[in-house]
Amino acid sequence: MRLSFLTMALIVVSAQTYASTEQQLTECSVIPDKLDRLICYDNLAASIQGANAETSVKAIAPVAVAVPTSAAVSTTVASTAKVENDFGIAPKPVQEDVVDKIYLDVESIAEDPYGALKITFTNGQVWKQTESRKFSLKVGDKVYIEKAALGSFLMGTESRNAKVRVKRLK
Repeated sequence: MRLSFLTMALIVVSAQTYASTEQQLTECSVIPDKLDRLICYDNLAASIQGANAETSVKAIAPVAVAVPTSAAVSTTVASTAKVENDFGIAPKPVQEDVVDKIYLDVESIAEDPYGALKITFTNGQVWKQTESRKFSLKVGDKVYIEKAALGSFLMGTESRNAKVRVKRLK
């Protein structure tokens, strides 16, 4: 009888503590300022840890919530709108003298065992084909190499529409 009375009392106290914690979480979640909201959650977590560390169960003290004025709300809304509009846009560094496409003359062509071309140009650059498809090229042809997506490069000729992905060796 005595054990069941203690158990029942413990259940009632923990239900009230849970309801109080849930109410405090709701109060913390409506705070518009990020730092104040974080402080509210930290205080709540510290009070819960303190209650768990003690042997007796105590009710958690309510956390003070500051209600923002209309001027503070409008400033917060304006700054939030700007942040949301800029979300996902990385600032692009300013680059001077950027070259997106170069024209080169083929000096020599070699083929590896897999059929990929290794092209040496008259300026000394060496490029290698990274795709497995056939790309016909002759010594003396004028080709261009342009930037493609994700830092890759494409090589092609003005006389036809075909391009092949390449990478620079030296």
